[in-house]
Amino acid sequence: MTSGRTPTQLRYGWTTGACATAATTAAYTALLTGSFPDPVEITLPKGQRPAFALAREELGDGRAFAGVVKDAGDDPDVTHGALVCATVRPAPAGAGVVFQAGPGVGTVTKPGLPLPVGEPAINPVPRDMMRRAVTEVADRHGGTGDVLVEISVEGGEELARHTWNPRLGILGGLSILGTTGIVVPYSCSAWIDSIRRGVDVARAAGHRHVAACTGSTSERVATELYGLPDDALLDMGDFAGAVLKYLRRHPIPRLTVAGGIGKLTKLANGHLDLHSGRSQVDFRALAELVAGAGGGPDLVEGVRGANTALDALRQCQAAGLPLGDLVALGARNTAAEVLRGAPVEVDVVVIDRAGTIVGRTP
Repeated sequence: MTSGRTPTQLRYGWTTGACATAATTAAYTALLTGSFPDPVEITLPKGQRPAFALAREELGDGRAFAGVVKDAGDDPDVTHGALVCATVRPAPAGAGVVFQAGPGVGTVTKPGLPLPVGEPAINPVPRDMMRRAVTEVADRHGGTGDVLVEISVEGGEELARHTWNPRLGILGGLSILGTTGIVVPYSCSAWIDSIRRGVDVARAAGHRHVAACTGSTSERVATELYGLPDDALLDMGDFAGAVLKYLRRHPIPRLTVAGGIGKLTKLANGHLDLHSGRSQVDFRALAELVAGAGGGPDLVEGVRGANTALDALRQCQAAGLPLGDLVALGARNTAAEVLRGAPVEVDVVVIDRAGTIVGRTP
């Protein structure tokens, strides 16, 4: 499998959709010709022509099977190293390409996703890539293009437990994803796509209140406060901007943002990416906030020199100044600016590391 590098010299990789397309291309070619192309080339949506080495191949009993090991490059992708497989069989005349979920690939069980309930969790772009690949192979080798394509991922059911799939109602395994076929390291596109699908599922379920949480502790707090079901909880992580921008276009009447004092301090300062490597707590701005709320000179200086947002919070708690509430209000103001008047009412819950609520908007 060939790959390349980003301008920062991180190695990019290939999506599960690209790997499934390569496996399908190899398997269908073998079904028609009796031999597997190895490596096998495919065409990505933007015209690139990567080549993939086959890790598995089997031919017989009216079917062909091929497997490709997913290389996510330098991206910390949960599916890196997974074996993505395609089994291709003839289908009745006029059937076209019929997709099935094999072991390790999920099935859609809730509305709101870009696929109907009951369909294999093979997203639209990978389906289009595989259909085009089948057509190309059929034209080249005299096939009809009427095939049953079963996509599977070894160990996919276990891997899926570390993704959003169970909450989105995708059961039994992973989704086959990708819009370009290329994984850009640390773009976190899969996470952001999952946030969007989470909003879609919540809207389709008729939920009028969702909670965007930075982690498991804030998610537990939001659940205890509001009794929200799993499919109304958005695993926001560091991507506050992704949640707010998508809700701006696809509003839900109420949004609770819940998170730790550090991340929500950054949101209050206008940062939409809350990752420690991409934004930092501005202690000077925090000190100005404390001064504006009536904090004395010693407290203001203490906050300006604090090691962490939690350190600043503890100093303010000792002085009787509600820094958590101030941060919550600032975070809500940032959210309102991003929502740009969309009909979404926002409240914010700030917690410490133990999950104690240390600040809220009214």
